[in-house]
Amino acid sequence: MPRFVFLFAWFFLLIEPAHLPAQSTYLSDVPLGIDWIIIPDDNQMSDAKIELGKQLFFDPRLSGDQTVSCATCHDPNHGWADKQRFSQGVRGEKTSRNVPSIVNVGLHRTFFWDGRAASLEEQALFPLENRAEMDIRLDQLEQRLHDIAGYRRQFDAIFPDGVTAKNVGRALAAFQRTILAGETPYDQFRGGHADALDGEIGVGNGLFFGKAHCGNCHIAKVYTDHQFHNIGSGLETSGKDRGLAERTGRQEDVGKFRTPLLRDLALTAPYFHDGSKATLEDVVDFYNEGGGKNPNLDPHIVPLNLTAAEKQALVTFLREGLRSRDYPHVEKPLLPE
Repeated sequence: MPRFVFLFAWFFLLIEPAHLPAQSTYLSDVPLGIDWIIIPDDNQMSDAKIELGKQLFFDPRLSGDQTVSCATCHDPNHGWADKQRFSQGVRGEKTSRNVPSIVNVGLHRTFFWDGRAASLEEQALFPLENRAEMDIRLDQLEQRLHDIAGYRRQFDAIFPDGVTAKNVGRALAAFQRTILAGETPYDQFRGGHADALDGEIGVGNGLFFGKAHCGNCHIAKVYTDHQFHNIGSGLETSGKDRGLAERTGRQEDVGKFRTPLLRDLALTAPYFHDGSKATLEDVVDFYNEGGGKNPNLDPHIVPLNLTAAEKQALVTFLREGLRSRDYPHVEKPLLPE
């Protein structure tokens, strides 16, 4: 695990004071193209905490029947996502949404497709208690980890209060903030390498931020606007999954889902919150046709009238232009006993 360097926020406030909260720290040892990985004041990073989070992430003992780990659905070999449309949890249960990748998850401001968690620490505990995912009570989890001597020693060395569910969330979040990918051709182009987007990749880049209007929501560099949009996907199941409206209760939020990050997109099929698009070609065709018509359709989603050659160039950019040179490969750790 690489050592991470932390810089105090006052340095960054000299650069972009309007966007950064005071008295926070930031992960600075990051790939080209990645910025502003915020480290909460109450969960500072350390090698020991990151390693503990890594062990917890890969440990099936965190699930009720001890068969499912975080890595079961967030597979490092599949873009830290799942190749299935809906993931399988304990007892063969299925998730109701496609599992998003956690690559560069530290860039997010809210978590889950409907934004119901405000921090990585909070997000980490939701799947544990979800009956269709890991299905374990937090008090049961605390007791189980406390009974494992290796975990008990690590928690006691890192946290003053030892094994608690909150500290499980902190350790998992610390590890997830290190799952970073950058150095894509797009990042190299922005870094001053004019030839990084030559040929069809460059044509696709121009379409992405031009005629195809992708950049309206997938804003340059971070590739998200941190907002929620109705693109018309999953209309056949809209009665079951209302998206952001599940959290807000507002009719105008029905069908809205968070804008995902896009780096290493080629590894994370299928796509959209409902996993309804199997390939990047399917995704581009969907947007080219103007999404799925419905009363709440985002005004940015309109027919694009791309030619066959333009669609292919856009797919090439999504597949090759956003492929990371230093993709986060992680070996499964030895688990404590």
